[in-house]
Order: sequence, then C-alpha cells, then structure tokens
Amino acid sequence: MNKSTFILPVIVVALIAALSAVFIVDEREKALVLRFGRVVDVKEDPGLAFKMPIIDDVVRYDDRILSLEVGPLEVTPLDDRRLVVDAFSRYRIADVQRFREAVGVGGVSAAETRLDNIMRDQTREVLGTVSSNDILSSDRAALMLRIRNGAIAEARSLGLEVIDVRLKRTDLPQANLEATFARMRAEREREAADEIARGEEAAQRVRAQADRTEVELVSDAEREAEVIRGEADAERNGIFARAYGADPEFFDFYRSLNAYAKSLQGGNSSLVLSPDSEFFNYLKSSDGAARSGQ
Repeated sequence: MNKSTFILPVIVVALIAALSAVFIVDEREKALVLRFGRVVDVKEDPGLAFKMPIIDDVVRYDDRILSLEVGPLEVTPLDDRRLVVDAFSRYRIADVQRFREAVGVGGVSAAETRLDNIMRDQTREVLGTVSSNDILSSDRAALMLRIRNGAIAEARSLGLEVIDVRLKRTDLPQANLEATFARMRAEREREAADEIARGEEAAQRVRAQADRTEVELVSDAEREAEVIRGEADAERNGIFARAYGADPEFFDFYRSLNAYAKSLQGGNSSLVLSPDSEFFNYLKSSDGAARSGQ
C-alpha cells in the first residue's frame, strides 16, 4: 500500500486543525477564547489570534460605543408634580471577561436589560431630589451628569462603561397635562377679566373727565358768547341810537324796510291789513320814497 494514501489525509487533517486554530480579531471588536465554557484568553488587539482547535470556541463582542434607549418612565420630583421622562445612554463594553461572567450567553441584550433597570433607578433617584422646574429647565447638564455618575458604579459590575446620559423629553402625564392646561386657561381668563375690568374702570374715568371738560368748555364758551353778544347788542343799540339822533326819519325808513323783509318772505307773503295802515306808508308814499333817497 502506498504511503501517500496515509500521508494525504494526515496533511488534510493537520491543515484543517491549523486553520481552525487561527482566527482574526477585527478592530471594532473584542474576542474571548472559551474552553468548555470557561474563559481562557482575552483578545483585545486587532489582528491574527490563535486558539486550540476543536476544543476552544471564540465569542466576539462589539467594542464600539453603543446606545440604549430608556423608555418613558414617571418620576416624582420634590414638589410632587409627576413627570414623564425619556432618556438614552451611551456605553461600551470595557471589561469583556467580566461582561461574559455577568451576563453569560445572554450577551448584549441581557446586559441592556440590566442596564435599563440601572438607568431607571438612577433617573428616579436623582430627579426625585430636585423640583420639577429644575427638570423642565433647559439647563439640565448637572442632573444628567449625576445620573451618569450614579450608573457608572453599578454598570461596572457588568463590565460596562457608561459614557453619557441624556434626557430627551420631560413632560407631564396626559391627565396632569390636561389638568394643567385647564388651570392655565382659567388663570389666563381670570387675568383677562381683571384687565378688562381695569380697562373699563379707566375708560369710565376718562369718559367722566372728558364729560366734565366738555361741560366746562361749553359753559366757558357760552359765557364768553353771552358777554360778546351783550357787548355787540350794546354796540348795536348805540349805533341805532346815534343813527336815530342824527336822522329820525331815515331811521324810521330803515326800520320799515326791515319789517317788510321779515314779513314778506317765504310762506308768509300774504298779509291782511287795512289800506290805510301805517305799515304801507313807505310803499305808497312818493314823498317817503323821495325822502328815502335823500
């Protein structure tokens, strides 16, 4: 029997064993070499690595920064004003061997479940020591830092390093939100009613002042008008008196013309008088007309 018949299978088996003993560690991951489920080696540097063929297994874990979304949870601040908070954290697997020992075959999903509980407990603990105004304010960096620092120690037992914690949303629960909106609406309506009442009161004062000013101005104007009218009447009477004293006949003629003008106008043009009435003296007397022309 030819020796190559035995050598060739041995070479193939040796080649397969050699290939199975070599594995590549990516720069984005860390690897554990397990022998019968027990960690025998940790590979953190990228490149080629070796293990015992067949009996050793390789488990890989992501070495990049990972994100964990913390679902909505209710917190009760110091002022007992319940809030709903959403948060997220960034973490990485810092100690891969401890991570394996802590979560076993559950891997990242099991670790995130436990980290989620840690984040919820720390969030409730920290936010329970401050008022709701501090939580709702835009300056919450100190609160997020306190949550991160509190979570670091507990996460370290899982082989995790918590890098950052952020509060995404802080709102009132829906029932509290509606009650708060109703209270705010009532307060605004009350303030509006107060403003309207104050405005109406001010308007009444302005109107009263304006009415008083109007009465005073009208009274002053009427008083001045009466004074001017009296002075004008006195001046007119003086002119009439001087005119009568200068030419009594012309004054009689002038007064007659005024009487004609007032009596013979518009719908008052019909008069029933005696033909011999003195009212017509200057209409029928040529002497009067001649006298009026003088």
